[in-house]
Amino acid sequence: MDVLEALVSRRSIGRLTGEVDPALVEQLIAYAVWAPNHHLTQPWRFTLLHGAMRAELGRLWAHLSADERGLSGEARAEWVAREAARPLRAPLLIVVSCPVDPDPVRAAEDHSATAAAVQNFLLAAWAKGLGTIWRTGAMAYHPQVKRFLGLDPTDRIVAILYVGQPAAPPPPPRPRDLGRAIRWLNPPESAPEGADPPQ
Repeated sequence: MDVLEALVSRRSIGRLTGEVDPALVEQLIAYAVWAPNHHLTQPWRFTLLHGAMRAELGRLWAHLSADERGLSGEARAEWVAREAARPLRAPLLIVVSCPVDPDPVRAAEDHSATAAAVQNFLLAAWAKGLGTIWRTGAMAYHPQVKRFLGLDPTDRIVAILYVGQPAAPPPPPRPRDLGRAIRWLNPPESAPEGADPPQ
């Protein structure tokens, strides 16, 4: 599969199963870190959770989030059971994070580079026949979750990647609106019609 095919065929797969070869995962990360990165700061960190570690993360998050909602009794039990199961929806979770530099410009650039590395990983995984889905949510911002993962409280979790064998066909594509995305300033004669005019 070439890169252009991967770009347009990749989908987020919510149902993942099977096992993932550790050597393949490390190969995919090796592709991921070829992302563009200003000053080559290499800010990305990949924390891999497999087996029982997924369940531990799920239990931690379930009780933290139940406490924050003030849940008790049957409502708490139902919430904890549902939230604790979330990290078990794939055989492998990869938490992709980056430090937050005191310089706001470098911090923004490092975050962007880490997000680019995530996209590289998604495309490489798809090309190798693996399914993925990029998640974040409240779990990605909780300091005790970061502590559990061995991250600094100031680190930013850019993605929680669920990785595995697709357990369902990929969803159909949803179109992208190029008319909203493209805006030429002083367009050349050959610019295609239909792009938004300058504002």
